[in-house]
Amino acid sequence: MQNMTRNVLAVLIGLLVGGLVNMGLVNLGPHLIPLPTGTDVSSVEGLKASMKLFTPKNFLMPFLAHALGTLLGAFVAAKLAATYQMVCALLVGVVFLVGGISMVYMAGGPLWFIAADLVIAYLPMAYLGGLFANKK
Repeated sequence: MQNMTRNVLAVLIGLLVGGLVNMGLVNLGPHLIPLPTGTDVSSVEGLKASMKLFTPKNFLMPFLAHALGTLLGAFVAAKLAATYQMVCALLVGVVFLVGGISMVYMAGGPLWFIAADLVIAYLPMAYLGGLFANKK
């Protein structure tokens, strides 16, 4: 039972760390790559309406936020887990993938970004995080 408790806590801490990395990079993004004039990202509705103004460079930081948040969250979960380290890492990836799918459903975006984000930023990054955590 102690291993299961530790694994659950590992996944929760991984989700917390990954979420903080994700939010930090999303918030940093507009300071590094300015948003187009007239965009409103203060609400999901504003983001959805502003999506047509975005250029490919405006999608770089959200992609990095999703990929690096998942990678680090999965790494932390796998490092802290008592057993089933890769399963814990992949659980973090699945939770973030569900979040990514819901964001696509709510805000949309260009098909190339949606495909790249959902296919690359979540499960492959969680797998890599699990691999990196288990390197001896």
